[in-house]
Amino acid sequence: MKWKYSFITILFFAGCSMQNKIQTGKSSFADNIVVAHRGAWKKNHLPENSIASLKEAIALRCTGSEFDVRMTADDSLIVNHDPTYNKLIIEKTSYAQLTEYKLSNGEKLPSLREYLVAGLQSNTQTRLVLEIKPSDISKERGKVIAEKVVKLVHELNAQHMTVYISFDYDILLKIHELDANASTQYLEGDKSPDELKADGITGADYHHSVFRKHPEWIESARKNKIALNVWTVNEAADMDWFLSQQFDFITTNEPELLFERDRVLRQTKK
Repeated sequence: MKWKYSFITILFFAGCSMQNKIQTGKSSFADNIVVAHRGAWKKNHLPENSIASLKEAIALRCTGSEFDVRMTADDSLIVNHDPTYNKLIIEKTSYAQLTEYKLSNGEKLPSLREYLVAGLQSNTQTRLVLEIKPSDISKERGKVIAEKVVKLVHELNAQHMTVYISFDYDILLKIHELDANASTQYLEGDKSPDELKADGITGADYHHSVFRKHPEWIESARKNKIALNVWTVNEAADMDWFLSQQFDFITTNEPELLFERDRVLRQTKK
């Protein structure tokens, strides 16, 4: 019977190894405000929204890495910012057709499943900030996309790592209908923190100009326990201002610069 015990031992250690690679149900997010916009791509000339840029954000220990999700003509969830890829309209093209064209670093256009699995590997500190792009076909299709996204996130047990963001308010409301505990942030900037709180939205993730126009929303968000995020902050002076306002998150194409500005500000406070 020795071979049985050896086989069981192998399975045990293999299981432990896999658990070390893909963390589920546990997280200890990095203690910083840096959210890499479409991953950390700029410094090393990586493709935006690539798995390589996601892994670089994780390696930098950003507290979050943002990426964009769309759905193809054959209902495949993929990661891409623009509504087109290689001049093909994503919502009117099959995933197989889209993957005929590689990203600039040779990667295949990633499916959402592949992207999330990569983001869960050896990662407990970097949030997966998942933006669902509104459908150009219909509002209802946008809700279908939300349903499929939430189903996949739960299938992979990634809900503890995932923050949902969108410009489409109805998509966020649909997510809360499906998962009352979901972390959601609204992007459009046309609703006050009071309105977000009333609808169960947990974060205001607005363009930096919105908060400059409505500085009163900063304190209102804190009173309502609404997370404060701002996009896309790439200039040092803007970074310094939002750092001084003690935002929870700052989304940037320049994560390395934001880390440096944050370090300088912390030193001046000592």
